[in-house]
Amino acid sequence: MTLRFFRLLACQLLLALACAQAQAADTIEITRSGIEASDEGYRLNAEYSFELNHGLIDAIQRGVRLYFTTEIELTRPRWWWRDDKAVSTRQTVNIVYDMLTRQYHVSVPGSVKQSFSTLDEALFTIRRPSRWLIAPKGALKPGETYNVSLRMFMDRDYLQKPLQVNALNNSDWRLASNKKTFTYKAE
Repeated sequence: MTLRFFRLLACQLLLALACAQAQAADTIEITRSGIEASDEGYRLNAEYSFELNHGLIDAIQRGVRLYFTTEIELTRPRWWWRDDKAVSTRQTVNIVYDMLTRQYHVSVPGSVKQSFSTLDEALFTIRRPSRWLIAPKGALKPGETYNVSLRMFMDRDYLQKPLQVNALNNSDWRLASNKKTFTYKAE
């Protein structure tokens, strides 16, 4: 009786661990985040860690364009009123596979489309994006401390309508990070 109980308990623990690992595999981890002042303004310096599951890899191989959106918000805390929202912006990057040329294409708004021969090379560009200009010079008050909120997710809103319905019901199509918050003192 007790041996059977312990076997059942061990099976449940293994199942719970497998579910937790599957859940962790479907998330984007923000491994580095920071803001840098430059001559043009303020740039986001971020890195992400994620893997595409088999459903998403299969979709890309069939020519479905996937979109990854990064959202960032800088607010200045005020004790007497709501926080002052200084910057709120987003950038969407997309990846698609061209079956004729057998290349992956990554497009960033305001930039040239880049082509890669492997999926890993293309995903490297998404995981380690170039420093994105999030605010022009003068948008932040020097010396003030801002609360920064950052997140990245696979944006299903850009998918074609039939795929959007499938994406809502299929957990393979849910890839997102938790919001990462940190502070930045404007220069």
